[in-house]
Amino acid sequence: MTALHDAPTALERLDRQPYTYVRRELVEPDWRRFPGWAHVTEAQWRDAQWQRVNCVKNVKQLRKVAGDLLTDRFYDDLAADQEKFATMSMLIPPQMVNTMAVDAALTPDEFTEAFLADPVRRYMLPVKSDRDPRWPSHPHSQRDSLHEAEMWVVEGLTHRYPTKVLAEMVSTCPQYCGHCTRMDLVGNSTPLIDKHKLSLKPVDRQDQMIEYLKKTPGVRDVVVSGGDVANVPWPQLESFLMRLLDIETVRDIRLATKALAGLPQHWIQPRVVEGLERVARTASRRGVNLAIHTHVNHAQSVTPLVAEAARTALEVGVRDVRNQGVLMKGVNATSDDLLDLCFALQGEANILPYYFYMCDMIPNAEHWRVSVWEAQELQHAIMGYLPGYATPRIVCDVPYVGKRWVHQLAEYDRELGISYWTKNYRTGIELEDPEALDRRYPYYDPISTLGEAGQKWWSDQT
Repeated sequence: MTALHDAPTALERLDRQPYTYVRRELVEPDWRRFPGWAHVTEAQWRDAQWQRVNCVKNVKQLRKVAGDLLTDRFYDDLAADQEKFATMSMLIPPQMVNTMAVDAALTPDEFTEAFLADPVRRYMLPVKSDRDPRWPSHPHSQRDSLHEAEMWVVEGLTHRYPTKVLAEMVSTCPQYCGHCTRMDLVGNSTPLIDKHKLSLKPVDRQDQMIEYLKKTPGVRDVVVSGGDVANVPWPQLESFLMRLLDIETVRDIRLATKALAGLPQHWIQPRVVEGLERVARTASRRGVNLAIHTHVNHAQSVTPLVAEAARTALEVGVRDVRNQGVLMKGVNATSDDLLDLCFALQGEANILPYYFYMCDMIPNAEHWRVSVWEAQELQHAIMGYLPGYATPRIVCDVPYVGKRWVHQLAEYDRELGISYWTKNYRTGIELEDPEALDRRYPYYDPISTLGEAGQKWWSDQT
């Protein structure tokens, strides 16, 4: 028996855990370290319009901001990716750029290396050398990998789940993420991808959405998204939300906005805050749950401005602010990175960690994606550290199925990296399909995660 005086101290017990929690104060990085923003004032930085006007949209504008901090090697790597691999056009607010390479030394070589390794940069500003050299795309990758447009009941309204719909209000965002699951529709066309377009006028599209929901009482949950609702003019968005609140069968409304993290300045503008309070009070009176869902992938992105935006929404009556991240290699696919992010969100910004999606099978995304077994291991690794209600679920969004916890697969061929999934409901396009509930739907691991035999099999297939 161990003597009492030999028992480990509190610090020793912490050191023996796989993960050690240390509370870290949120910090807004100093944007003045970038030559192009050396004279930007705090008032300018907090101004949403200044942020939008000064977004980085191309290599030339990045040079203007970063100057000689980045070497030509980086700019050339970025230009090559934009020309040959990018599925999203470049659009990054200063707020997001400022969370990249936050601790870097200021010599060009050191800053370039730190910038290349930076987790936020890796998904917001991908370069050619990031991409998988052999399998940049999976053979089963698709532009609309979740087949959302196939399930439109009116333009922009996806009815995939029995009681829930997705309303795509707009096809633009304040920022474009390289891994965007709606890369076939969202943003400007790239040299590789000619984007689809919404054809109806916004008012006509919204009218059709409202009419469908009025005559479909089985729908109780509406995710209002896009693109990003931060790009919908506020009077138009408020009007649509109030019309939703007039439908007595609608009980949950979720506003999807990456801008809470990428452009928090938008969500602290007085006119937006006042309008959000009107909507939140109306929702509360009518017993409707109003929430904001945002998208943060790394702890570096959680800054005081992000916390201020989240807390402001809660203060004016929004019920919850939740995070739906995406699991990506080089960004957050370690248990330490996930737990650091969750503690920053939950403990410092009042944002509830909710989901981490496995990155979808869109073109040129293989360097980000993880296998199902890796996702399962990560789910196991993060259990027990966070409060139960704040422990995120890692989910696989299986084509034609929907979200499934990563342990819910029916069968898994690890050698070939093919998992099979079942479901308990029909999507809107399967109502007459007698086999929909018995069918097994495949999902595919990145080929680079397979062994030699598995990789050879895929090479032979393609």
